[in-house]
Amino acid sequence: MTARRPPPFRPSPEELYEQGKKLRDRCPRKSHADWKPDPHRRSPLQLQQQSNRGRIPHLVPIRNGRMLKSPFTFYRGAALNMAVDLARTPASGLRVQACGDAHLLNFGAFATPERNVIFDINDLDETLPAPWEWDVKRLAASVAVACRSNGFSDDKARDSVRACVGSYREHMLAFSGMRVLDVWYARIDLAELIQGLDDRAAQRRIEKRLADARERSVVEHDFPKLAAIKGERPVIKDNPPLVYHPQDHAETEKILDHAHAAFAAYRESLEEDRRVLLDRFAVADAAIKVVGVGSVGLLCGVILLMACPTDPLFLQVKEARASVLESAAGNSAYRNHGQRVVCGYRLMQAASDIFLGWTEGRAGRHFYVRQLRDMKISPYVELFSAELMTRYAAICGRALARAHARSGEPARIAGYLGRSDAFDAAIAGFAIAYAEQTERDHAALQKAARAGRLEVVVESD
Repeated sequence: MTARRPPPFRPSPEELYEQGKKLRDRCPRKSHADWKPDPHRRSPLQLQQQSNRGRIPHLVPIRNGRMLKSPFTFYRGAALNMAVDLARTPASGLRVQACGDAHLLNFGAFATPERNVIFDINDLDETLPAPWEWDVKRLAASVAVACRSNGFSDDKARDSVRACVGSYREHMLAFSGMRVLDVWYARIDLAELIQGLDDRAAQRRIEKRLADARERSVVEHDFPKLAAIKGERPVIKDNPPLVYHPQDHAETEKILDHAHAAFAAYRESLEEDRRVLLDRFAVADAAIKVVGVGSVGLLCGVILLMACPTDPLFLQVKEARASVLESAAGNSAYRNHGQRVVCGYRLMQAASDIFLGWTEGRAGRHFYVRQLRDMKISPYVELFSAELMTRYAAICGRALARAHARSGEPARIAGYLGRSDAFDAAIAGFAIAYAEQTERDHAALQKAARAGRLEVVVESD
C-alpha cells in the first residue's frame, strides 16, 4: 500500500521570515535611499503629453492647470512619471497587489456595507501586481512633498516619512504573525483612530466631519445639490465645466442611450444579490463629471437612478485605462481595465462598495462603477500641522501594510524589512530626494506653460 503523503502545508511564518531576510543580500535595504534620475529620463512635458493622449481635448487644459497649482498637485497627477522612475529603483523581488498611486490623498474614510466607517485606500485606478516597494516609495515621497509644500523643514519631513514607513514595517511584522483569516478580516476603524489622537482640536474637527457624513442622505443632501426635476423627469444639474451634458440635444440622448447599454453589462459584473438590489432602480439621467487631478480628461460621469420619485441613487462611472505600472510590471491579467480596478479594490480594501462593478462602452472604452458618495471623508492635508502630518502618515503606512498583507506574503516582506529602522531611514533619504525632483519637474512644466508649449486653464477657487 502506498504511504499517504503529508498535507502540503506552506512554510511556517518563521521560515518565510528567514527567506525574506536573505533577500537583503541581493537587494540591501540601504540601496533604497538612492535616487538619481536616468540621464535619458524623459522630460516632464513629454510625459505630460503622453499621459494626456486619449483624454477629452477640452478638459486637458483643466488637468494641466490643476497639476501646476503646486508641487503636491503636480505629484498627485504624475503617477506615470513616478512609475517610469520607480522601474529603475531597487526591489527585493517580492510582489503584491499594488495600489500604483499610493499618495496621501488616495487614503481616506468611507462607510462599509454594514455602515461602519473605516480608514483605507480609496483610489485604485492604477492597481496591478507589482513590487511592494513601489507603493511604499510613492506614499513616502508624497509625505515629503506635502511637508515641503506646507512649509515644514526637511527634518520635519524626514520625521513624517520615517513615521509612515516605520508604521508600515511594524504592522507588516504584526501581520506576519497572524492567522491568514485574521489578516483578511483586519480593518482600521475611524472611531478608534479619532480616540487615539493627542490633538483635541483635530479630534473635534474629525468627529464633526464624521457626524456630518453620517447625517448626510442622498435624498436630503445630494439630490437637491446634484439634480433637479425638469418637467416630470429628474435630471442632473449642469455645472460646467465640471458637470455637464453635451450642448447638442442629440448628443445628450446618445450619451443616455450609451449609459443604458453599458449599464446592462455593468449589472452582469455584480454578484447576484447586488443585481436584485440594483434592479429596484432605473436609469434616469447621465452626465459627464470632471474628477480629481490625474483623472481629469478621462471619460468620467455620474448616473442618476431612481427607484421612485423620492428614492435616488448616484453612481460614479470612471474610465479605466492601462495601469501606469504595466510597462514595467507586466500586462494586466484582465481584458477589461475596469475589471482590473474592481478586482484590485476587492483584494486591497477591507470592505468595498456594494455597487462596485465594471463595463465597456460602445466605443471600446473600459469603465468601473461605484457609488458617487458614501460617507466619504478625505483629509485636508494642506492644513495639517507637522505633528498631525506625522500622525496621518503613520496611519497611511498602517493601511498600506494591511492592504499588501492580504495579497502578498507578510512574513517574507517583514523578514526583508527587519526589526531595525534601517529601511525607514533609507526611504526617508529617497523621499526627500524625490520631493526635490518633483519640485524641479513642477518648475519645468510651469516653464513650458509660460512658453506656450502647454495649454492651461486655471480654475477660480
